Amino acid sequence: MNIVSLFTGCGGLDLGFHRAGFKTIWANEYDKTIWDTIRLNFPKTILDTRSISDIPNKEIPDVFDLLIGGPPCQSWSEAGKQEGIKDKRGQLFYDYIRILEAKQPKCFLVENVSGMMHKKHENALSNIKKMLSEAGYSFNQYYVNALDYGVPQDRKRVFFIGFRSDLEVNFTLPEPILVNERRTLLDAIKDLENNAMPAKDKNKTNGNNLRFPNHEYMTGNFSTIYMSRNRVRSWEEPSFTIQAGGRHAPIHPQAPKMEFVEKDKQRFVPGKEKLYRRLSIRECMRIQTFPDSYKLLYSNLADGYKMVGNAVPVQLAYVMATRIKEALNELKNK
Repeated sequence: MNIVSLFTGCGGLDLGFHRAGFKTIWANEYDKTIWDTIRLNFPKTILDTRSISDIPNKEIPDVFDLLIGGPPCQSWSEAGKQEGIKDKRGQLFYDYIRILEAKQPKCFLVENVSGMMHKKHENALSNIKKMLSEAGYSFNQYYVNALDYGVPQDRKRVFFIGFRSDLEVNFTLPEPILVNERRTLLDAIKDLENNAMPAKDKNKTNGNNLRFPNHEYMTGNFSTIYMSRNRVRSWEEPSFTIQAGGRHAPIHPQAPKMEFVEKDKQRFVPGKEKLYRRLSIRECMRIQTFPDSYKLLYSNLADGYKMVGNAVPVQLAYVMATRIKEALNELKNK
């Protein structure tokens, strides 16, 4: 089953679908800092590097089974200005729908941040749903925590999954795993504890000098915003959400939890300061369930953290892909 992938990023969503037996035949990513990573990990995929708004429908493959993608989330994020569809990045959602309507694949999947469900975006979200329906699709909106599907991280996201209305597919998500089956930081990164390297000067990569690919962490001061709350999860807990900014990466669980000083102010435990380092890019990749064979290419660590933080966890993508594949296979047997 073939995929066209929009807003591909570093490929977490695609990799999950590939594990389930799909193949990305054409992908689009406008951020030049990601191109080398996509080409390295998906050598057989055609990569179009233009802005999606500049790509005519006729230049995208006509025949494929599934359209996937996560339109830029910054305009919907609770951590940002939440301008939503008023932001040019938010309007890229319309390009996704334009291509969906023109190509009419059997199925589509969109992933985005939970912030798009905020009340202030209610009208914009209603319009998006109307357009998806008018494009010829029956779909549902799902609010999920990746933790419930085998990802060692609290990561709440929204998915839109739909099938062409004429196919009359009855689709449901798989049941979440049991609480005692949830994965922790101990499961994900314990074996990497003593191998990480600090970034070189100006947070440049160590390159081939790394003991383990991408296992390096950003250095530098911690902002007052960062120090406003605890940033440490213990080994027995899942990680905080892996974000796209390296300076906001969680602290490694080797450190004790931060101490409360006063409202919006915490501190590292005195005498233990050396234990407080950011998670490495590889540790973030493990928490995002990328395999160790998957490599990110970058010169500045900020780009590495951005790639992994914006990605869909591979395991979560695989769960979605497996259920979609089951639904599409049922169509063949009708």
